[in-house]
Amino acid sequence: MADDQRPDLPQRIGIDRPGSFSRSVFHERHPVLIENLLGDFPYPARIQARLESLLAETLNGTVPPEIPPGPNASFWEAQIAECAGKPWSELPFLWAESYFYRRLLDATEYFEPESPWAGVDLFAPQKHAQLAGAEIQSDLDAYTALAERETAERRRALLTASLWGNQADLGFRTTSSIAGQSDIVVDDSPAIWDLVDGPGEGPVIVVADNAGRELTADLALIDAILETATVELHLKPHPYFVSDATGRDLHATLDTLAANPNKPVQALAERLRDAIRHERLLLRTHGCYVLPTTYRHLPPDLAGGFRAAKLVILKGDLNYRRLVGDREWDAATPFGDVVDYFPGDVAALRTAKSDLAVGVPPARLSELETGSPDWRVSGTHAMMQVLH
Repeated sequence: MADDQRPDLPQRIGIDRPGSFSRSVFHERHPVLIENLLGDFPYPARIQARLESLLAETLNGTVPPEIPPGPNASFWEAQIAECAGKPWSELPFLWAESYFYRRLLDATEYFEPESPWAGVDLFAPQKHAQLAGAEIQSDLDAYTALAERETAERRRALLTASLWGNQADLGFRTTSSIAGQSDIVVDDSPAIWDLVDGPGEGPVIVVADNAGRELTADLALIDAILETATVELHLKPHPYFVSDATGRDLHATLDTLAANPNKPVQALAERLRDAIRHERLLLRTHGCYVLPTTYRHLPPDLAGGFRAAKLVILKGDLNYRRLVGDREWDAATPFGDVVDYFPGDVAALRTAKSDLAVGVPPARLSELETGSPDWRVSGTHAMMQVLH
């Protein structure tokens, strides 16, 4: 669990405090998540038992010494050597959540090559249901209506749609609902387009978060960015949190767009596929994206790519937690003071679905805490923050 040991960094967010959002993830969300998995797949008794045992362990047990199978074995070996025997309740939130999802893949035999369950995305039914849902069609109808707008207005709408697309997080919706789009708490969006259109040969990197409605909105935004820059879309190398986007999810989304009855949506799918063919839209992944690490500790190749980019756009709550560090920051702490270590220009587009926040002006913060005390975790508030 190595992290920056600077003495001025706040304490890591844990899962031990009664009534905290992080504790509710383990004690309320995860039991429902396991129940959903058992309903979605006809798992045999051995996998059912593993899932139920994992849930019991996370609620009342300790970290076992076994190393989860699959990639990044040396990383996990070092991590487990440090954590084995510790109660789950004493683990940092970000580490515990990531380890939980890695253990889910273990329990469902995702990395066992001779198992019939090998490589089966355990969240695929939920992802496919959202991709086939009525909300997607409503989103695409709205996209079609943007075609006739002026460039600046269209760009603004696409960026906002990508921002609020993060509400579609299936993990969050396991036990929570979102009532509308209340407020963009911090809005640095003009700087995003200035950086996209600015000088430099590097690509704009978009680090995706969720599949389904969010990825659909991200692809519409990427289509607009491609008008003036090349794009790298970074995806997860395998299933991670519930709806995290993988390469398979991307291609399923393009297939859905191509099959849409609206001609402008079909044309969007073809433009994106053509951009992939001609390497103006590059698809990337990295093992770092499925580990409980923060962006303070980037591997050299990923740090080099971020440094060379025109702009790195980080989507969603988990990427935000990685960027600022999953710590108990005073929300008024300036965004730049927290993320000044980042190797290049970076923009965070995120709906607030965890306790974490930085860069909120003190007067605005006071208004939020008084008028919307659950604003940090309700998913109804959002932020677009830029470090340039």
